[in-house]
Amino acid sequence: MSDNINKAGKVNNVRARTLFITQFAALLAIEAIISLIPTLGSIPIGPVVATLSAIPVIITAIVLGPKAGAVMGFAFGVFSFIWHSFMSPGAFSFIFTPITPVDEYSGNILSLVICFVPRILIGVVAGCTNRYFPRRSEGNAPVRYAVSALLGSATNTALVLGGIALFFGDKYETLLEKALGLLIGTIVLTNGIPEMIAAVVITIAVCIPLQKITRVKTY
Repeated sequence: MSDNINKAGKVNNVRARTLFITQFAALLAIEAIISLIPTLGSIPIGPVVATLSAIPVIITAIVLGPKAGAVMGFAFGVFSFIWHSFMSPGAFSFIFTPITPVDEYSGNILSLVICFVPRILIGVVAGCTNRYFPRRSEGNAPVRYAVSALLGSATNTALVLGGIALFFGDKYETLLEKALGLLIGTIVLTNGIPEMIAAVVITIAVCIPLQKITRVKTY
């Protein structure tokens, strides 16, 4: 009897691990596509555009837990670094990479802090919010997912803009010839808020059916 129980437990562990790896691989592929093909990773919302790169990180964190979310956030940072360093370096690439100077503007080691730390913390914040959010019933799952997505997306926006202001404020201000406070406020309104809205809507739309299909609780 005990042998059968042990075998059943091993089979369930293998299935759970296989499901985990499959889900993570699928989300990693989506993250790569969204990050490296911007035309597929953005949603026009009126006159502004919401980028979607944070959303696979948020979904990973909710479905697979904060650690997996942090790893996916690191992958987001890697793809961002590759894009700004090698694929499409532009006037603002110095914010995310130290190896692509544009005119007199060049990044440094602090560029890597902006490129990686906010993205990793998306997964940590979203995953921990989902894990520790009060679970009175599965009926409040949409609220839990919405709050997790909102805080995860806000973490990325706040830390990236905070890093820009702290490390490259003068360069950024000079490059755009506008006051730094005005620039940050404009970015929050035109990018940050639409990205939060997109993150909430898409996360709820994905996580609820995914949970039902896989028949496992989110972390």
